[in-house]
Amino acid sequence: MKSVEHLHALKSDILEIFMTLEVSEHEQRKRKAAIRYLKARRGIEQHEEKRRLEEDIAELSE
Repeated sequence: MKSVEHLHALKSDILEIFMTLEVSEHEQRKRKAAIRYLKARRGIEQHEEKRRLEEDIAELSE
């Protein structure tokens, strides 16, 4: 009986470790996605700012 209890405890521990790893991996994926989104957003904003500045400079030189 003791080995069955030990086996159940071991299975429970393994399941808990697996679930912890899954949560950790999910959080890492979310952080990486947020970083990619932020970089893309910054790139778009920089492009728009550069375009506006070029238009402003073109207007000044006319």
